[in-house]
Amino acid sequence: MATSDLVLESAQPQLNWRQRIAEKKLPWLPIGILLLLVVCAAFAHWLAPHDPESLNVINSKLHPFESRAHPLGTDVLGRDMLSRLVYGARTTVQISVIALTLGAVIGTVVGLVSGYWGGWPDALLMRITDAALGFPTILLALVVVVIMDPGPVAIILAVLLTVWARFARMIRGDVLTVKGYDFVTLARITGVKSPVILWRHIFPNVANTLMVITSLMVGQIILLEAALSFLGLGLSPGAPAWGIMVAEGQEVILDVWWLSLFPGVAITVVVLAFNFFGDWLRDYLDPKLRRAR
Repeated sequence: MATSDLVLESAQPQLNWRQRIAEKKLPWLPIGILLLLVVCAAFAHWLAPHDPESLNVINSKLHPFESRAHPLGTDVLGRDMLSRLVYGARTTVQISVIALTLGAVIGTVVGLVSGYWGGWPDALLMRITDAALGFPTILLALVVVVIMDPGPVAIILAVLLTVWARFARMIRGDVLTVKGYDFVTLARITGVKSPVILWRHIFPNVANTLMVITSLMVGQIILLEAALSFLGLGLSPGAPAWGIMVAEGQEVILDVWWLSLFPGVAITVVVLAFNFFGDWLRDYLDPKLRRAR
């Protein structure tokens, strides 16, 4: 009897852990897709069966599943589609992470300063933010890429100039609310310096909003990068990027339909996964919705 009690007691923590995971109602399918994207980006060199830029005209236009060596077929130049998709994931993750990180940092700083100090700094920063939000995203990106030489740096700068304003606007709105709380007022009365208040008291209370915006913006950044590559203003032609792969297949879409289909499906699935995960994160971090559950 004592032995069975010990077994039950040892199994109880594991049951509680599973219950806590189940209560969170995690979106397992989007999480699985995003994990697959990260794995492909991190280990592309080992996962890709071939060199994504290696030409082999003899094996060109192989249909999907026609050859074991090329399970997803080849393009018009004989390059392996599976390898190019895997390396395209690395390109997408690199550009998205760098551009999104810079945009989040700049937008968060602008939102904190604007919302906390108010006055003419708020008016000036918000007018600049409104101008950035009012300018068509794709047009601004096109202007930046045309001025600079096409490449990863141009894409990152184009994305950065189009995303920071969204962070700034949302963070400012939260700061205007948080700075009226009693603990912020007490910190001011006791003589705590403004940078300390921003970092220790206000920023932790807007971090949830920052996380949600970040998760929702990743999908838009992937679409923007793919659109620029599709228009020939992103990476160099032939580079393993999903947008370039879609553009290469548009002229032969009736004969070599898989050239545009596979990267197009990859873009769609990844963007939807980020959007669904962002929706779940927003609902989970909202205390009102958590209490409603």
